[in-house]
Amino acid sequence: MTTAGPATQAVILARGLGTRMRRASGDMSAQGLDAAQDAAASIGAKGMMPFARPFLDYSLSVLADAGIREAVLVIGPEHQEMRRYFEETAAGRRVTLRFAVQAEPRGTADAVLAAQDAVRDAPFLVLNSDNLYPAEACRAAAAIGGCGLVAFEAEALVALGGIEAERVLKFALIDADAAGLMRTIREKPSADDPLALRAERWVSMNLWSFTPVIFDACARVRPSPRGELELQDAVMTAIRELREPFRVVQTRAGVLDLSCRADVEFVGSQLAAMDPRP
Repeated sequence: MTTAGPATQAVILARGLGTRMRRASGDMSAQGLDAAQDAAASIGAKGMMPFARPFLDYSLSVLADAGIREAVLVIGPEHQEMRRYFEETAAGRRVTLRFAVQAEPRGTADAVLAAQDAVRDAPFLVLNSDNLYPAEACRAAAAIGGCGLVAFEAEALVALGGIEAERVLKFALIDADAAGLMRTIREKPSADDPLALRAERWVSMNLWSFTPVIFDACARVRPSPRGELELQDAVMTAIRELREPFRVVQTRAGVLDLSCRADVEFVGSQLAAMDPRP
């Protein structure tokens, strides 16, 4: 496995439709949302969910603490308000932002591929715009300096991240060998899947380290049964066809997940003590 030093750049996937977030589930006051948060939820703008600052500013602050100096936001052509906010607040930021446009929401592999021209020829992180990862997990991902990911222990995600156990079990599970190299990643495994039955289950929360080889793999992906070009399929293509090893870094830590309206109140309570410096 070759490395090129710690990553100092990141790609943040902010193009998603936010279908679960847009879905109403009772009145906003019962969900702990204010009017601005309800408006953001109604259009699925998870990364721009307003707390003391937009949610993405907290993520960028954590990335800066982890040594990331540049980030590419993958957005849709309709996300002009997001672009405008970050352009108007660029002065003094620790993380320099660029933008890449994913024309259609065709899946996470297509989103990463959309960032190809905006990424330097060096290792880079890929992460979700609707998750807030611990700084130590981001440092660990950056330190890989090649291809790999941070795998989170399932019970820790429940206990420390406030994510329901049922939801955690719907995330992708990781299998690694004794040397810490990924053997497989399984999206939405069944309850009787051998990975789901293990005493320790290691979960992908989409905190990846990649080299530019991933762009070749993303270009080879075909639609999944869900009709999407999925990043985990690109990873398995890189492993099987391009012979690229993926290092798995295991951690027992929580991740804040802002997937639906019911998450907003809890996430806000966790962010209240943070003073983001993006």
